[in-house]
This record gives sequence, structure tokens and C-alpha cells, in this order.
Amino acid sequence: MLEAVLLTARPIISEKMYLRLSSDELAIQDVFRAFFEGECSIERVRGANQLGFDADAWSRLAETGGPGMCLPENVGGGGAPLTSGAIVADLVGTYIAPLPFIEHLAASRLLASVAPDHENLPLLASGEKIATMGLQPQAGSASSLIPAGAIADTAIVFDGDNLLLETAGKSARHVPNTADLPLASFPSGTGDLLASGEQAREAFSRARSEWQALMAVALAGLGRKAVELGVEYAKERYQFGVLIGSFQALQHGFASAITDVEGAYFLSNRAISALENPNGSGEKLAGMAFLFASEAAMTAAATSLQYHGGYGFAEEYDIQLYYRRAKGWPLQLGDPGLEYQRIADLCLPSGKVA
Repeated sequence: MLEAVLLTARPIISEKMYLRLSSDELAIQDVFRAFFEGECSIERVRGANQLGFDADAWSRLAETGGPGMCLPENVGGGGAPLTSGAIVADLVGTYIAPLPFIEHLAASRLLASVAPDHENLPLLASGEKIATMGLQPQAGSASSLIPAGAIADTAIVFDGDNLLLETAGKSARHVPNTADLPLASFPSGTGDLLASGEQAREAFSRARSEWQALMAVALAGLGRKAVELGVEYAKERYQFGVLIGSFQALQHGFASAITDVEGAYFLSNRAISALENPNGSGEKLAGMAFLFASEAAMTAAATSLQYHGGYGFAEEYDIQLYYRRAKGWPLQLGDPGLEYQRIADLCLPSGKVA
């Protein structure tokens, strides 16, 4: 069923962006919502802690065609637009799924753009192999943190002027972290050359923008669910003889948090649209959406955790899982301050900030 839906979910080139999903997009959302409900329950998320990956859930995702949904059909992909990938990314955030969907999608599309006949593409489209990418340029053989590097088969890195395809193996070292992400550190510089010069820079920049935009969508989904958890708790918890949900201060806090989250969702979808229909603003919008969604998700999770009181920090409560991921997911890109400066460089006519 999903393959048939994907074949009809083609991008519509337009200057306008519509946030209301089409019937085809709603069908995609229904298929994947059922998948996440069945395979990424909060119990499964807890069970995937430490490494942050559920291999059985990934195998089931491969059966849906999810890993290759946005890859060309001639390599076994679904041929769906990036907007369809964003629908799944939203659910990844909602369920804080222990799956490298976003990294795999961005990296496999990057490989398809620079090496459309690469032998790994059919394996990536089927989900038999997992791909990821370094989000910052490498410096020779120096090790750097790679999102999903601990469970990926291949990683694409931008080293100097070269785009390299590295094989993950024993050299990849999982780095424990509070967000339970499969981060790994491993050296580069020995991989297969995919592209160099301007072609490599442009391809890397676009792939990173796609990761940012998709992660922004996921963070919006995370933030929305975090507020939902807080509201549910506020409807059950009594203090001073009344439900804490009746306190106006909590109501204002939830209202402010969800307003920012929905704004992040709008901006992230605007970025996805700009990347799908290139108009020169995709890179800037992706960076802006990522930064805004990062703050919105963190505020939503922190607000909800605070309103849980001391229970919010207890492992038995789900909100701490969302809080830790709201903190950890954005940091995979690195120092947020550097990203603010990069966006300023892109936006200012002079091209550089003081």
C-alpha cells in the first residue's frame, strides 16, 4: 500500500506552501503512525537506551519501504519528495523513535546526488545497510562525532575539498551521552572519493540543510508531545485540593510553549518546501528552522518537566526521555552559537559578521 501511495505523492512546484496535508500525504501519515505505534512504543524506546537503536524496529521499517522512500526509483527507492520524508520525521520526534531515519535519509540522498550508480544505493534503499553523514567538515584524520555512527554501515564526510565515503567498523567508537544517541567517534581520510571541489561543497551543504530541516520537523513533533504529556499530568495531579491544570500560571506556560512549537513546525515545513523547490533560500531557512525548533522543543520539554515537579526527573516518567532528547538531538550539529553566526553570514549582504 505504501509503495502505491508514494508513487502518487509527487511534489507540486508552486510559490505557495500549504500546511494542510493532501489525501496522499494523510495516507502516508496513517501508515507510518501505525508503524510507530506498534514498533516504537515508549517501552521499546526505554529498551533501546544506551545505544539508542532498535534493530528489530529498523527491520520492520525496511519492510514499509521507509528507508528508501525519498530515493530514486531506479535504485529501488520510492521516488517520494522530501515533503513525504518530513511527515515521517514528525512522527520520529513524536515517538522519539530509536531509529536513524533522518541521518539515513539525508546521507543516502547525498550519495545518490553525487554517485547515482553507486553499488550501495540499492542496499540503502532497502534498509539492508544504514548510512549516515558527518555534519561538520572534517580536518584530515582527526576523529569527530558522527550521528548514528555507532550503528551505521557507511558514513559520508566532507574532508577538506573532498566528499568521502567511509566504512564504519571497529574504528568507530560509541560515545555514551545523556540523550541515548548512537553517536560515534572515528577517524576519516581513508574512504572512497565521491566528489571534490565545488560539487562536493554544494552537495554537502544541501545534505546538511536537509538534515537540519528534517530534524527541525522532528523537534517540533517532540515538543508537541512533551506539552501533551504535561497537560495530561496537569489533568491528574491535585495540589491544594484542586487539579494543578486549573492554575493559570501553568495554563500560560503550556500556551506559550505550544505556540512556539507550532511556529517551529510552520518554519520547518517552509524550509522543506524551499529545499524541495529550490529558490535560493533553502539553506538559510533550514538553519533558521533548526535553531528555532531546537529552542522551542527545549522550552516545551523543560516546561512540561518543571510542571511534573520532582516526578519529572524520575526515570519512571516519560517526560525525562523527551527532555534529554530535546537537549541532545540539536547538539549533534555542534555549538549552536556557531550556527547562529553561519546563518548571519548567509543573511548579511557583506557575507560576514564582525
